[in-house]
Amino acid sequence: MNMAVTKKQGAAMAFIVIAGVLAGAGILRTERHAAEATPAEAAQAHNERLVPLSDEQIRQAGIGVQPAGPARLQMAAAFPGEIRFNEDRLAHVVPRLAGVAEQVTASLGQTVRKGQVLATIASTALAEQRSELLTAQRRRAAASVAFEREKRLWQDRISAEQDHLQAQTALQEADIAVRNAAQKLAALGAVGSAAALNRFDIRAPFDGTVVEKHLALGEAVREDASIFTIADLGTVWAEFNIAAVDLAAVRVGQRAVVSSSAFQGSVEGTVSYVGALLGEQTRTARAHVTLSNPEGRWRPGLFVTVSVMGGEQAVAIAVAADAVQTLANQTMVFKAVPGGFEASPVKTGRSDGRMVEVLAGLKATESVASSNTFVLKAELGKADAGHGH
Repeated sequence: MNMAVTKKQGAAMAFIVIAGVLAGAGILRTERHAAEATPAEAAQAHNERLVPLSDEQIRQAGIGVQPAGPARLQMAAAFPGEIRFNEDRLAHVVPRLAGVAEQVTASLGQTVRKGQVLATIASTALAEQRSELLTAQRRRAAASVAFEREKRLWQDRISAEQDHLQAQTALQEADIAVRNAAQKLAALGAVGSAAALNRFDIRAPFDGTVVEKHLALGEAVREDASIFTIADLGTVWAEFNIAAVDLAAVRVGQRAVVSSSAFQGSVEGTVSYVGALLGEQTRTARAHVTLSNPEGRWRPGLFVTVSVMGGEQAVAIAVAADAVQTLANQTMVFKAVPGGFEASPVKTGRSDGRMVEVLAGLKATESVASSNTFVLKAELGKADAGHGH
């Protein structure tokens, strides 16, 4: 029994020795192969970063090429912000007369023109005001006839001058009463004649969009109730808060660039307001940039980044912002080489959104792809996928 065990142990030991020898030989071969293949692998790595393209392919892909060189970067201070209504073009429409809604023609989200009828209400107060004007107009007409009669009688020496003067005074008082009644109606916005004395048309104060509506058919409304909110979305505010330490960097009139992560693109504007006071809770000052918004792209409530442009700074080497790409967690540019482009790692510094400073990895004499570089990144990604298979 002991002899059998000894044989098995001997066979196992022999197998281990042989396996160790073979493994050692394999390791030596692997190390020798690695040492011998280092230049080849380096060349292969170089080729793997190459995107071969002919001049015609570059032209068709719309890839621009520009030399790296000195530039002046306009530094910017970035602040988180939010798109809000332009409060200078925001109106809370109130009826100015208590009444009942007889007709509601405007709907939420509707685009309206200045003077367009939004709703019609029936108001007893309006009926009284219009009745006052009609009464004053009739009294003036009667006073005018009496004055003309007294004037003729006085000129013909039939009546006394006192009667003529009294008629003249009555006519002047009637004129005042008519103007007073008319101005009351004008203050209410109830100008012009109406089929019914109590009907009052509520009109849009300017071109805009109905962003709030608080009125339904048959609803009773107070004279100060906000029944519509009209906003002119042709311009909006990009509002942001400025900490006390940054107040010196932001001034009214400075150029600012507003961007959003919700979509590609940005828009330029100017800082139109910087608050003089700090908020008690936030200890920041409110500021906003007025933006032109003809297509309605910048909707109120959208979170944005407001970059306020400051002074310019000179850098030795810079490339276009579109020239810089990130590949395998490395910052790269695509150098123009014979037969295409080569991805080359670089160290970047400051940026103003248009140009990026290059601190290392690129010389001022070298040219790089400056636009549509995502095409080159995609081609390089395809090549890496192919090697993975």
